[in-house]
Amino acid sequence: MSVAELLARYRRKDLSPVDVVDAVLDQLDRHNGVVNAYCWVDREGARRHAREAEARWMAGAPRGLIDGIPVGIKDNLLVAGMPTRFGSKLTSSEPSQHDAPAVTRLREQGAILIGKTTMPEFGWKAVTDSPLTGVTRNPWDTRKTPGGSSGGAVAAVVLGMGNIHLGTDGGGSIRIPAAFGGSYGVKPTRARVPAWPASPLGTLAHVGCLTRSVADAALALTIMAAPDLRDVYAWTSPAPDLGTGLEDGVAGMRIAYSPRLAYAERVEAEVETAVTAAVRVFEELGAHVDAADPDLDGDPIAAWDTLWWSSFAGLLQPHGERVRDLADPGLVAAAARGRETSAMDYIRAQLKRAELHAVFVRFFQRYDLLLTPSMPLGAFEADRLVPPSGEWGDGWTNWCPFTYPFNLTQQPAASIPCGLTRDGLPIGLQIVGAIGADALVLRASRAFEAARPFYALTEPRTPPATNSASASR
Repeated sequence: MSVAELLARYRRKDLSPVDVVDAVLDQLDRHNGVVNAYCWVDREGARRHAREAEARWMAGAPRGLIDGIPVGIKDNLLVAGMPTRFGSKLTSSEPSQHDAPAVTRLREQGAILIGKTTMPEFGWKAVTDSPLTGVTRNPWDTRKTPGGSSGGAVAAVVLGMGNIHLGTDGGGSIRIPAAFGGSYGVKPTRARVPAWPASPLGTLAHVGCLTRSVADAALALTIMAAPDLRDVYAWTSPAPDLGTGLEDGVAGMRIAYSPRLAYAERVEAEVETAVTAAVRVFEELGAHVDAADPDLDGDPIAAWDTLWWSSFAGLLQPHGERVRDLADPGLVAAAARGRETSAMDYIRAQLKRAELHAVFVRFFQRYDLLLTPSMPLGAFEADRLVPPSGEWGDGWTNWCPFTYPFNLTQQPAASIPCGLTRDGLPIGLQIVGAIGADALVLRASRAFEAARPFYALTEPRTPPATNSASASR
């Protein structure tokens, strides 16, 4: 059920938060051993809070907007009473003493926190495996990766292990798993959702969520977007109600479709076909759609690389010699690249970032939204950094060219399911807005969702699964 459906049932008193939490924990018991979505679960706390929520609903006095709704938290966000391991053996197993701002806001509104979801070590790559928690698998085909770094979150939300799952996105880490895992995932405008402690990635990193519906995401972001002065970059204006206008559709909107962003070298044919068909839906809904590429001076990956890898070099430095023995070897090798970054390199990257920002400011003076593929391919094998074909090179950013530009520009961007590959794996459409246009991204997402309902799973698919036998709209 959606959050709205659950809340309506709670209000009628014909369903209890206790029932829902028990169902979530049952799903977790049945499927977590297969997909490895959660790395830490607070069963006792979740059941206790469910009983408390039940009592409030029975008394007709719910605590807030999502009282009794199950929520999962990615393991790089602080939750008081739970460890925050970042998928790393370098971190402490002691429980945190504080909540991240988004967690604070959700608690205030009655959310029931189920536990922490898996991620690659410190979120360094776009697949989800780590020395601490092992390999996380895609529910649509457990041989495949769910993407990353919010891979545990997407596996959990798709299989009903919670309605709202918090994720973070520094280069696509919400949108990539949303595309591979067949959920909705949204990265809001940077600092619209406050973050604390500060990320080594600075303003590349965004806090957002993965959900099974657009309305659930709009409600979650409305709650999480409340100001928090602990975030040095955070907006200080009150949070808008992102559900307002959600059903207003896209008629009359000016929308650009860029199938390659003018630099992506390859998109698999079945992905391009599905995304092109999805774009036509916006035309059918009354939007004015043009094929248009932003005026980019080539691939902005060099600027992103400079900022990303130097941040990871700095992140690992305090751990000294322990890194060699305990950390993901791929992360260690990549961070070594970052140590070669000079101050001048960093400054040049920031200036390039400013140029990119200006390009998209001009572009969004002509268009309300931009559509691209979320990913140029379907999910591949779960134990690999890159697809085994060899056609995508040896770096993970080669196979996700559409996501990281919008971390550099700090714009809101979402991935919404728009079809399945011939092997029954999800395909995602990316919807990008101008800075601050989060409500518009959500509104367009909802219009598409209403026209083309998402596929859903009832249980993980394991080989030899056929095309979409266990999937339904």
